[in-house]
Amino acid sequence: MITRWVVRRLDDRLGVSPALRTGMNRVFPDHWSFLLGEVATYAFVYLLLSGTFLTFFFDPSTVKTVYEGGYRPLHGAEVSAAYASTVQLSWDVRFGLVVRQSHHWAALLFAGAVVVHLARVFFTGAFRRPRGVNWAVGVTLLLFTVVAGFTGYSLPDDLLSAMGLHVANSVLLSIPVIGTWLAFLVFGGEFPGAAISQRMYIAHVLLVPGLMAALIVLHGWLVVRRRHGQFPGLGRTETNVVGPRLWPARAVRSLGILFAVIALCLLLGGLVQINPVWLWGPYEPGAALGPAQPDWYLGWVDGALRLYPGWEPILFGYRLPNMFVPSVLLPGGTFLALYLWPVLERLWTHDRRPHHLLDRPRDHPVRTGIGVMALTFYALLLTSWSLDVISRYTGIPVFTLVGVFRVGVLTVPLLTGAIALVLARGLRDSGADRLSEMSWSGLRAGWRRRREEDTEVPTEPAPVADLEQPPAMPEDLEPVRVEPGPVP
Repeated sequence: MITRWVVRRLDDRLGVSPALRTGMNRVFPDHWSFLLGEVATYAFVYLLLSGTFLTFFFDPSTVKTVYEGGYRPLHGAEVSAAYASTVQLSWDVRFGLVVRQSHHWAALLFAGAVVVHLARVFFTGAFRRPRGVNWAVGVTLLLFTVVAGFTGYSLPDDLLSAMGLHVANSVLLSIPVIGTWLAFLVFGGEFPGAAISQRMYIAHVLLVPGLMAALIVLHGWLVVRRRHGQFPGLGRTETNVVGPRLWPARAVRSLGILFAVIALCLLLGGLVQINPVWLWGPYEPGAALGPAQPDWYLGWVDGALRLYPGWEPILFGYRLPNMFVPSVLLPGGTFLALYLWPVLERLWTHDRRPHHLLDRPRDHPVRTGIGVMALTFYALLLTSWSLDVISRYTGIPVFTLVGVFRVGVLTVPLLTGAIALVLARGLRDSGADRLSEMSWSGLRAGWRRRREEDTEVPTEPAPVADLEQPPAMPEDLEPVRVEPGPVP
């Protein structure tokens, strides 16, 4: 009774019950692919919670100190405070290793969910009007995800993370004209610099997460404002949404996803080792180790660096360093293409109508072929990220693998894109529900019917009689005059 009285009094003063009732009755489309955004959101929530725990024990300073923690092989070694606090967090803090490793796994899960979610939006055409702004928000969120991940695994000041910072410094220096100035600005002087650790710490725990949280809130608000897209089906139109309501069906399902994401991160953090910094050791400039790779969301850039030949062309009087194209131009062009894709497709198709019904990949074979070609290209770059590991386990020389992948990265995407284009057109034209139901004869019949429709010569329309003139009477017939009779 007291609780009900308090709730009613608050509602009388705040007037939230109409908005709450409207929100509870909101309808969501019922398809598993729409849950990918929730997986990313809940992974981000766990990143915030676990990251808050880690900040209580991590020291971002690069000041030298003597390690006296529980890991005996490093006992008495002179290391940076950042590295010492990371090892102590892993070995001496109760539950610290589980939280630290689960935080790393949650970052990988979050990045993967964002990428898969963007792929779903791309292949279903959910980026078209009126959701172009939300597409740009998602691409920006992916960019901040890469920045947050890189600054995060570079904080411990171990040998592996410092090698990644060394590569980042070389990438900045490869930018013509302003590269040296940018490197000095970011690192606070010559590499490794005295201020980079504190700057990365502020960016990782405060600046980038705050911007990402704002983008996630904006993304959700735009979804509510612009209404959910949905796949075509019975009773689904451009003006409605068919599916379960927020309460209780959608809320219970969403709560289950939250618990599943947290449980998965904790399970991986407790059972699957990742980034054991005590094995890499502290950073020493002359102690590079191999094989060494960054996390997968930056692995495609590392693969491009390995495959790019030793070319340094001169453009407008400036020599382009070898690292500029694969590490600056390629990532920049990738994100620029993602930002511009809704505009490019609108210019190509001349379709400016708002769309709330989504496409199946077969409905737009060209878009599907381009998407498969791009995914194949970046998957090959990501595989090239581990050529030294592949060489170690297969016995194939690294330079042989590099040559094979150089050819493959230019040819295989064209092949897979063409295959995807043919299959998408075949599914669309044959009318088969799925790929396993499409026969070769149906594929040929669909292509033949499509070709006949494309090459069919339109016939001239029949002449239309002039309605202002009465039709001509035949010569052998005479008009009959009808007299009006008496009105009954």
